[in-house]
Amino acid sequence: MWYKVITRSLKTLSYVGSYKKIRDRPHRLFYAAVLGTGYVAYSQYKKSKVEMKEIIQLHNYMAEPITPVDQLERNRDDMKTQMELLIMRIQAEFCKALEKEEDAAWEDEKTADEYDFENDVFLMSPEAKFKVDRWMRKEGGGGISCVLQDGRVFEKAGVNISVVSGTLPPAAVQQMRSRGKNLQNSELPFFAAGVSAVIHPRNPMVPTIHFNYRYFEVRDKDGVQWWFGGGTDLTPYYLNEEDAVHFHQTLKQACDDHDKTYYEKFKKWCDDYFYIPHRGERRGIGGIFFDDVDTPSQDAAFKFVTSCAEAVIPSYLPIVKKHKEDAYGYHERQWQLLRRGRYVEFNLMYDRGTKFGLHTPQARYESILMSLPLNAKWEYMHEPSQNSAEEKLMKVLKEPVEWLNFNKSEGREGRSTA
Repeated sequence: MWYKVITRSLKTLSYVGSYKKIRDRPHRLFYAAVLGTGYVAYSQYKKSKVEMKEIIQLHNYMAEPITPVDQLERNRDDMKTQMELLIMRIQAEFCKALEKEEDAAWEDEKTADEYDFENDVFLMSPEAKFKVDRWMRKEGGGGISCVLQDGRVFEKAGVNISVVSGTLPPAAVQQMRSRGKNLQNSELPFFAAGVSAVIHPRNPMVPTIHFNYRYFEVRDKDGVQWWFGGGTDLTPYYLNEEDAVHFHQTLKQACDDHDKTYYEKFKKWCDDYFYIPHRGERRGIGGIFFDDVDTPSQDAAFKFVTSCAEAVIPSYLPIVKKHKEDAYGYHERQWQLLRRGRYVEFNLMYDRGTKFGLHTPQARYESILMSLPLNAKWEYMHEPSQNSAEEKLMKVLKEPVEWLNFNKSEGREGRSTA
């Protein structure tokens, strides 16, 4: 990494005015300037790394930040700025990783010139890229919605960020009070920034993933209250124990780097949160979920959220790569659609984020409902066949498993071939 930093400093030096003044002077002076520039760049890199400070990377984002760049520059150390830069980076990294999987899915396809139109079925390679929709909200702030639909790997993928401010209506204030927030006024100025993603794959052997990480500030007569929330969870259609262990182990490592009690506590919270009461089952096999995190300090909480958000790609992409080419048929597709129906039920009836968004004045409903799948299905009184792969999944949805204590030898004996 240090080599790359110094290399960049060499390129930068050719553009600064001081270079013009020293390039014709003795070589020692030139080399001193080069090394000095490299040292400053590397020192700044190390400082940012140690402090976990986000830096502005305009050329890497999916769109221009919501907050004016000059305002972000002036308030680099403000947590509102740091959170906006974090979610912009996470959105871009995740979108590009998913697009790479789509690109790879078409690498072995014939070109138009290679097709035998009498014997081959001609299928044009699509532009499986995210549609980027940057929107603003007149009450304050806005967001960037990135949606990919009808890809070969991903049937629908949505990765949204929002940076909004305004006044909380009474319904939203009451929802916060119901979970223990001591808020004095009935209408409160607020700021919220978060990234939220839901990925619905085409192949039923690839699970759906959801993650959301957010920062919230509310001002009442006692001052500013702030907290972080979020989580990452996995919703498979066919159970693969190795995948479940890998997913949970990756999240546990992100938690353990900050507090070794976090994973166990937030894993249980996730199992409880994603429960569908009228069905008596969980939405998926869990992950981590937390809210109202305001300890031990703002910076420490931000570092924890950063680690969790950065753990999404390594927790999920290896599973996608492993199963995206797995064989499946009509039966597996119909089961996938039925399980997506359960996903819709939870999101519309119980999800706090969805309800908060719908209660927010002038909310952008297209972005709020981005989490819903492109296709879903409901059947009257459907029950999976006894001893089937579908029944195997239902057992763990009704009785959550401690995946990191999972008996691997037992898992190999009962593992799905999916």
